[in-house]
Amino acid sequence: MKQIFWYRGEWLSNEPMLSGPLQISFWSASTVFDGARAIKGALPDIDLHCQRVVRSAKAMLLSPGLEPAEIEALCREAVQRLPQNLDYYIRPMFFSTGQGVTPEGNDTEFVLAVFEAPLPDAVAGSACLSSFRRCATDQAPTDAKTGALYPNGQRALKEARDRGFDLPLMLDPNGNIAEFSTANIWIVKDGVARTPAANGTFLSGITRRRLIGLLREDGIPVEEATLTVADVHAADEIIVCGNFGKIQAINRFEDRALTPGPVFERARQLYMGFVDSTRAGQAAAE
Repeated sequence: MKQIFWYRGEWLSNEPMLSGPLQISFWSASTVFDGARAIKGALPDIDLHCQRVVRSAKAMLLSPGLEPAEIEALCREAVQRLPQNLDYYIRPMFFSTGQGVTPEGNDTEFVLAVFEAPLPDAVAGSACLSSFRRCATDQAPTDAKTGALYPNGQRALKEARDRGFDLPLMLDPNGNIAEFSTANIWIVKDGVARTPAANGTFLSGITRRRLIGLLREDGIPVEEATLTVADVHAADEIIVCGNFGKIQAINRFEDRALTPGPVFERARQLYMGFVDSTRAGQAAAE
């Protein structure tokens, strides 16, 4: 697997060991990260991902010592150091090295990991409703992309796989649809693409926001709305939207089979067209 890391001013080919049992990042998950993509040399929305990791750090009481533009430059350099014909996952991270019960403000470090990760299939598989929910905004740091939020999604994923499904669909604290365990959800009904309105309980993803713009520009009706479980059961199409898999289709929800539909096909086409335009723009800039 092709991979590269940046830590404390050095480029490394092997994964650096970063933490220990006394550090708050180890026992209390005082960490934030972002997940971007390099797709055959294109880095779609890399600037937005770098901006978000800095916002996440501040929301988690960390003190990021790098500006978004500096992180973006490191991400681009990392990808340039690797073969350009592969797909990579890009993970910039901030974490606390402090040993108290809260980050102290001067104990934040940064590490960047870029590693080979091919884009998965266009069909994500099956999904089921999870018994685990996303947290309310006063229950967890839902305004950050932090490792502290992931264990509940991991429990949901384990539950789904134990039931024979690929993905869990999680509700928000009010019992409405939030998102999949690690990606946003879209449904399609009568040609209208609908996605849960951002309410602070789940991450309103960068790929999600990009897709909203792409679909609207293409003339496809888009609604950000409160979605219920009944809406999902009645959907003509269900779409997974996230950074790792980008745009994928669900082929079964609970006991109902689904076929990847025309809105999904167009959404994926539009997004990959955006990736191609990003690659062309990068080439022109160089």
